[in-house]
Amino acid sequence: MKEFVEYIVKNLVDNPQHINVGSFEGERGMIIEIRVPKTDIGKVVGRQGNTIKALRTIVTAISARLGKHVRLELIEPEVVAEAAPAEVSHEALSE
Repeated sequence: MKEFVEYIVKNLVDNPQHINVGSFEGERGMIIEIRVPKTDIGKVVGRQGNTIKALRTIVTAISARLGKHVRLELIEPEVVAEAAPAEVSHEALSE
């Protein structure tokens, strides 16, 4: 699933080498995090959020068919630096 999301997002943006897609298992299923530079975030979100909504709909449909729960999160790099302690707690909770 992570590879699928990464493929789509990298084809949406101008600088695919700056995209980072990660995934980890949480208490309620898999979480896929997409880290996008500020310059490309508009292309991933789309007008009125239509692009990210469509991507979330596709991921939800695929994961439902597989019997799993997958959540897609979009993260800006500046926000990641501030949220680093929260990520550690997510990993600690899943272990």
